[in-house]
Amino acid sequence: MILADSGYPLLDLMWTMCIFFGWILWFWLLIAVYSDVFRRKDIGAGAKTLWVVFTLVLPFLGALTYLITQGRSMAERGEQRAQAQRAAMDDYVRSVAVSGNGAAGNGNAVSHESPADQLVAAKNLLDSGGITPAEYEDLKRKVLA
Repeated sequence: MILADSGYPLLDLMWTMCIFFGWILWFWLLIAVYSDVFRRKDIGAGAKTLWVVFTLVLPFLGALTYLITQGRSMAERGEQRAQAQRAAMDDYVRSVAVSGNGAAGNGNAVSHESPADQLVAAKNLLDSGGITPAEYEDLKRKVLA
């Protein structure tokens, strides 16, 4: 058996697993550092190049130095990106919800569409099978009222 070269094959397997997961963590750390370096807008290309060269020439020292010096600002930039993405998603949902509620004619939202647009949307729902003919007539009556 290949793993039975030493007197403790299970310990060899555990040590191999620790090394394997250590490499995975190391590459994850490098990806996090490089993605933060290249997303930054507050430093120029020269500084980005120096950080990359530093982490390539002295990998452990370079990555740990970046984490020590930039760790807090990395977290702040990550929070800002997450907030911006959340705000963009909220804006999109609101824009879709307003037009969707107006077309459905449930009366819960104020519609900013013209009556003709609402009728077209209702007709499209009827044609796609989203509503029944009776619901379409009800929507039409509400829009024209």
